[in-house]
Amino acid sequence: MNQGKIGELIGEIRKEKGLKQSELAELLGVTSKTVSRWETGKYMPDLSLFVDISEILGITLNELIRWRKNNWKKE
Repeated sequence: MNQGKIGELIGEIRKEKGLKQSELAELLGVTSKTVSRWETGKYMPDLSLFVDISEILGITLNELIRWRKNNWKKE
């Protein structure tokens, strides 16, 4: 897993979904600073959050781990 690429994907899809970092953070029970650190590649989300992150962003767990938007497309 590449934490930088995972963070990029989280940030990209979060923005496309119209979510602020603070909103995603609240949904996940973390701080907005934590989300920022993920998106800048400084930290990796805790593995226990991967399923919730995937569900909130509307992507599969596999897409998140492989940092590709295989099934998710901009409309």
